[in-house]
Amino acid sequence: MKLMLPPSSKNWLSLAGVVIALTSLFMIVFLFIVTSLMREQAVYLGLVTYILLPAIMIVGLLFIPVGMFLKNRRERHEEHQLAAGWPKIDLNIPHYRHAFFIFIIFSGFFLLLSAVGSYEAFHYTESTSFCGTLCHAVMEPEYTAHSNSPHAKVPCAVCHVGPGADWYVRSKLSGLYQVYATVADVYPRPIPTPIKNLRPARAVCEQCHWPQKFYGHKLQLQTHYLPDRDNTPWRIGLNLKVGPSQAALGLIDGIHWHINSRVRIDYIAADSGRQQIPWVRYTNLDSGAVKVFRDKGRTTGSGVLPPPGVMRTMDCIDCHNRPSHLYRAPAQFINAAMTAGRIPATLPEIKKLAVQFTSVTYPSGIAAQESIRAGILQFYQLHYPDLFASQRALVEKGVTGVQEEFMKNIFPYMKVSWKAYPDNIGHLYFSGCFRCHNGNHVSDTGETISNSCTLCHDISIQGTPGKGLEAARIGESLKFRHPEEIGDAWQDTPCSDCHTGGNP
Repeated sequence: MKLMLPPSSKNWLSLAGVVIALTSLFMIVFLFIVTSLMREQAVYLGLVTYILLPAIMIVGLLFIPVGMFLKNRRERHEEHQLAAGWPKIDLNIPHYRHAFFIFIIFSGFFLLLSAVGSYEAFHYTESTSFCGTLCHAVMEPEYTAHSNSPHAKVPCAVCHVGPGADWYVRSKLSGLYQVYATVADVYPRPIPTPIKNLRPARAVCEQCHWPQKFYGHKLQLQTHYLPDRDNTPWRIGLNLKVGPSQAALGLIDGIHWHINSRVRIDYIAADSGRQQIPWVRYTNLDSGAVKVFRDKGRTTGSGVLPPPGVMRTMDCIDCHNRPSHLYRAPAQFINAAMTAGRIPATLPEIKKLAVQFTSVTYPSGIAAQESIRAGILQFYQLHYPDLFASQRALVEKGVTGVQEEFMKNIFPYMKVSWKAYPDNIGHLYFSGCFRCHNGNHVSDTGETISNSCTLCHDISIQGTPGKGLEAARIGESLKFRHPEEIGDAWQDTPCSDCHTGGNP
């Protein structure tokens, strides 16, 4: 049977629709083959292939019936014939039959392409490249930090959306305003941490991190460099008590005890960033025992009533609040780069110099790069002329290393730095653990939330390698010794009061 197009299809609007649809289809197939052969996906190519071109093809397909409808109406008007009731389709009439089969064949083909395209579009909009590179300036900090994080291989949507269709729809609806804010340039700088209306962290984090496996201790070894001429290394090893001393004991103590299934910790924060916590409640879910701790240094309400604020049940994200988008402080990322060799530790005073130049507020990334380079070169040319002349390549390596570390952690255009996003793990540069474990939270019976150092970690190693490095026996802890002589001041003052992250 030879299929023939109905006479009403012979009009300029339908013809234009056919040309648009076929051209779009050809481009979609061509770009799909190109993207399949490419080793790395180009973000804008995916945007064109799976979103823009299908939309144009649909518009072209709509032109075809619209043109046919307009032609039929015009012909009826010219012949003074008014159609009454629903249109009649008689498959015994050849041009009706031809139109019907053409519609069925092309509709089935279009539905198949739509299914494949929708599937690819879904995965494309869930990809890290779509989230991180489509809006270069806005998402550059988040994308860069994610690329250098332990979760670099985990797509954004796995954590930000998680499993389930309902949260996928919520995320896309939320994304509509984000698109508008980006196009209209009305987004804040820096972008606030999305604390409210988040999916419960345990519903997302525990897809990979099982609570049953949060057992045992972990040895963490770090090297800090002093701000002296020789960049004297100071090594410290911590035996982190992430769980009990033996895995067989379960979550009876240790840092991850906070998410024990038999315990619930509720708290009320006095600020939107949850950095000031004046009220904490502990509930033993087995016995029903309840203890309420109030910060004696703050006003926390009257009597047994909690202070005003939203009560929150503690979960993973209360401590691990920067799992993939961590912007390290200058002192922190310079130490790491020197240990890794990206910044030569043999360059005299490079630690102090690098922290000094990376802590300055710059108007742009380009200005930061230029100032860091000019400042470091000028310093060595002025104070170490012999070294500058004989080891220029070493100095250049130091300059490049400092510039690269700055660009990974500080983004002037978006006003993003470690100051904007506190990291609640530890307590060196931010309050972190000391938000609750500061020794000031007391219950009605006089019990205090402990601020003992050995509650969460033992010091197993400390000191300068080769110059009196101390080591503790297994199960014991060294008494903390500050790298610089400050007496016992460290016992009375939180670390973050002196260690701002912007000083060496």
